[in-house]
Amino acid sequence: MKICISCSAGGHLMEVLQIKEAYKDYDHFFITFYQKGIIDELKDSKVYFLTDPRRNVFLFLKCFFETFKILMKERPKVIISTGAGIAIPSIIIGKIFLRSKVIFIESFTRIHEPSLSGRIAYYFSDLFFVQWKHLLKKYGKKAIYRGAVI
Repeated sequence: MKICISCSAGGHLMEVLQIKEAYKDYDHFFITFYQKGIIDELKDSKVYFLTDPRRNVFLFLKCFFETFKILMKERPKVIISTGAGIAIPSIIIGKIFLRSKVIFIESFTRIHEPSLSGRIAYYFSDLFFVQWKHLLKKYGKKAIYRGAVI
């Protein structure tokens, strides 16, 4: 089974690295954008660095097509994400074109309100986790609380 871990660099990446025990024994790869210091964190992993969409429609489309090429080549069965914008193309493409299972973990920093990526990913996710119990009220019945990953 191949796993795609798709998330923005920085805090989102640090959160998904906290759960590496869940995917380390599987064939996996990362989709993220380049940020100084990231090479050290992912030195033993296969990584695709893409354009950071930064809520720009044109950059998002570029990222979408870059992601499409990667996912069609790699064909993951599972996509794990903690968000943000760079993850949305992976989630949508994986679910629609590959029928991948999607696991989304809402960011620990989202204490009171859902993130934009969380609100989108919720509809495509097979498992959807929140890290704050009171966020269960902000999402539907599919949301699961299991505590923080950090």
